[in-house]
Amino acid sequence: MTIRNALASLAVKDIESARGWYEKLLGQQGSMPMSEVVEWTFPGGGGLQVYALPKHGGHCSCTLVVDDIQDIVRTLEALNIHALQRTSSDRVKTVMIADPDGNHIAFAQATDPSLAH
Repeated sequence: MTIRNALASLAVKDIESARGWYEKLLGQQGSMPMSEVVEWTFPGGGGLQVYALPKHGGHCSCTLVVDDIQDIVRTLEALNIHALQRTSSDRVKTVMIADPDGNHIAFAQATDPSLAH
C-alpha cells in the first residue's frame, strides 16, 4: 500500500455556518465536492475537509502545520478567536483553538528541522 497524502477532517453540525467560519479563518474559499462537504488544499500538500455530521460535530481535532506561529496568533486576534492553549518547546510551537462546534484545531510550527513539515 502506498499512501500519497493525508486529509484531515472535522465533523460539524451545520455546513453553511461552518463554511463561513473556516473561510474567514483560512483566508480562502473552500471547494464543495459534495453538498455536505467543504475542503481546502494546502501548498505543501494535504488538506482539510469539513463535513456535515451533526451528531459527531464538535468531537474532532486536527493539526495544521504553519511556517509562522506569530502570524497565526495575529490572525486569530484579528478574528476575535481565543487561543485555548499555547505551547512552546525546542522542537515545536503550537496554538490550540476551537471552532464554533467545539472541534479542536492546533496550529503547529516546527522549530526542529527533523520534524515533518
